[in-house]
Amino acid sequence: MQMQIQALITGGAAAGRGTEGPNTGAHMKVARLLVFNREAERVGGFITACKLYLRMKMREATAEKQVQWILLYVQEESADVWKENVLEDLEVGEIKYELAGEFLIGLKREFGGGDEEVIKVAELRKLEQGGRTMEEFVQEFK
Repeated sequence: MQMQIQALITGGAAAGRGTEGPNTGAHMKVARLLVFNREAERVGGFITACKLYLRMKMREATAEKQVQWILLYVQEESADVWKENVLEDLEVGEIKYELAGEFLIGLKREFGGGDEEVIKVAELRKLEQGGRTMEEFVQEFK
């Protein structure tokens, strides 16, 4: 226990000096994502876990690589069929995502089970005009 406390203290001191410890930054260990099998009650948790992982570990990756990573965890039943269709559309260039968040909105729309208002609010938040987001327009209006 003393060794663990000392390691935490040393790690905390290192973090204060701006150096990364063994479980920070790109080296941070995160829980493995659970497979998503189209269950509506699990879609929200799956999307949240994906967003967290992408922010922590794949921030620099392209949207295409992020979408492909997410698709690794979409498996079983009709989710597999949906995944194959998305992969095919990506390969032939029929769809292209600027952000992985757009893909996650589509996933929620496909499997989320009718929470359309939440989806529409998320889509509105992503709108941009002249480089400014909807959130910035709302703040200026207020």
